[in-house]
Amino acid sequence: MKLYKISFALLLGLGMMTSCEDKLELTNPNQQTSGTFGFNADELEENVIAAYNHIRMEGTYARVGYTLDVCRGDEVWNSSQVWYMPFDDLNAPVTDEIGQWSWRDWYYTINVTNFTITRCGDDNTALSEKMKRIKGQMLFLRGLAYYNLAGYYQNPILITSYDAYSSLDGLYGSNVQEDDTDGNDQYDRVWDQVEKDFSEAMTLLPTRDAGGEWAKGRATSGAAAGYYARALMMRHKYSEALNVLKAIINGQYGTYRLMANYGDNFREGAAYENNDESLFEVQYLDYGSQGVDDEWTPVNTSPNATQGHAIESNYGPGDCGGWADLSASPWLYDLFKAERTTTGKLDPRLYWTIGTYEADWDGFEFGNVCYNQPISTDRPYQTNNNNGGLPIAKNTNMRTGLYDKVVTGLHCGINLRMMRYSDVLLRAAECENEISGPTQQAIDWINQVRNRAGLANLNLSDFGGDADKLFEQIANVERPKEFGCEFGRGFDLLRWGFFYSADRLQQIKEHGTFRRHNYIIKDNDGNIIAIDGDIKETVNYSQVGVDPELKSSYDTWKPGHEFFPIHLGTLNDNPNVVGNSANTNSSNDSYFWGKGWTLHPVVNL
Repeated sequence: MKLYKISFALLLGLGMMTSCEDKLELTNPNQQTSGTFGFNADELEENVIAAYNHIRMEGTYARVGYTLDVCRGDEVWNSSQVWYMPFDDLNAPVTDEIGQWSWRDWYYTINVTNFTITRCGDDNTALSEKMKRIKGQMLFLRGLAYYNLAGYYQNPILITSYDAYSSLDGLYGSNVQEDDTDGNDQYDRVWDQVEKDFSEAMTLLPTRDAGGEWAKGRATSGAAAGYYARALMMRHKYSEALNVLKAIINGQYGTYRLMANYGDNFREGAAYENNDESLFEVQYLDYGSQGVDDEWTPVNTSPNATQGHAIESNYGPGDCGGWADLSASPWLYDLFKAERTTTGKLDPRLYWTIGTYEADWDGFEFGNVCYNQPISTDRPYQTNNNNGGLPIAKNTNMRTGLYDKVVTGLHCGINLRMMRYSDVLLRAAECENEISGPTQQAIDWINQVRNRAGLANLNLSDFGGDADKLFEQIANVERPKEFGCEFGRGFDLLRWGFFYSADRLQQIKEHGTFRRHNYIIKDNDGNIIAIDGDIKETVNYSQVGVDPELKSSYDTWKPGHEFFPIHLGTLNDNPNVVGNSANTNSSNDSYFWGKGWTLHPVVNL
């Protein structure tokens, strides 16, 4: 009976094939396919828009893709003690689905860029100016995708041609070669490609000045140059990176300057976004101009999308409608409080970074407010109602005066400035120090950033020719205060090798120490009836394990988990993919030391 059914099915199938032979096969001219689409600049411009759209999604920069690196760093901790917890503690299991979202969404970006780059061909001299801009933008966005994938997952699959998708071998690409047993060879291969993409994009894209109105919100040669320098520094290519950074400073890739008001980098609106300090930022619609549909995944696209991000939702205090997931570390707060301006005031960057009450903020900008609600010594705000925490103000409307509460979901309209000119200056100083030790030029670049904040100049004599001391100043004073709670600190800890020496690991454990406690006691109506202790209390790592309220983000770190594991579902779906160091709990210290790279010891300033 079984054999009969199989035979009948085969005969039926053959009969259907035979009966279709004489039918006219028509192609729907309104149905675009990969075989008929993308053979002119106008069509490929649609792909460019699609690629930019993908970098503002959940797993790229709209929420998880951004905040995973923020909580991986030592400036932020997980105050909800639930969401993001494994990524804050650097012990994410291979089954945690959140860790797969960035992998998923960046490969959506790569798919679109590969299609377009393949259509453009290899001969750049044959391209029109419009086609050069198209290819340059796609090279930049593909480089950006692999920059993030390598920094998160160590050994992602490298696919650079759309033609690869025409076979199963290409579609199910591999991230390992026969002689590569630890994934580090793939790590280098991916970074080689990142450098290649950014450097080629530099030659195809106009400067921001030449691009004019077109350049607003798009990748330019300046954006490509900035990210090229970043990629070079990931593998300690300081001389090459310094040449690029100097060229940016000298105006070769456009005119950039520090905004007089630091806060202008974290507000929404045409008056502030795509400003003179921004090399590249992710575009989000201002709140009042958005649609109503949240697009949490790349497949639930809507013509009425909000086109905002949820960073504000993650940072926002619970009492203001936020999800209260992430808080600033006490170490970062104390760092800001340790040095005052030349007029005796607090560093204004504190106002825009951490939402605490300070007497200095009376009359400054929007004053002591949290979403237009007054903050005082008697009424401070904490991030999480149960676990406390110092609220993060950056990339939120906490201090902008626009809104009375967090509008949760993908609704925040503040563009995320992914690279600012201040980063160029501080990276140039770092490279100069790595090559020549402390020099007046390095000090001058640092002082430009300090002067904007009103801080006194550093002096070359302060460092006595000690490159370790100047590195400490850059890594653990200047960069945290300038970029605190922004994307990038996790990448810095990777490239500096802080996980591969006992003193540096101990240092970030101290930086990542926080107190889990509900300091503010309320009655049933939400009124504050008591404040139990100082919500800005300095914490001491030596008391972790003694005081049950104290914890450090890095106590559960295991070798290899400075990267996030490749998700088990990905490994099961694709037999050509192997896990990374986080999957195997393998140390990467031999890779770092084997390159002969410098790992600066801790220096007391």
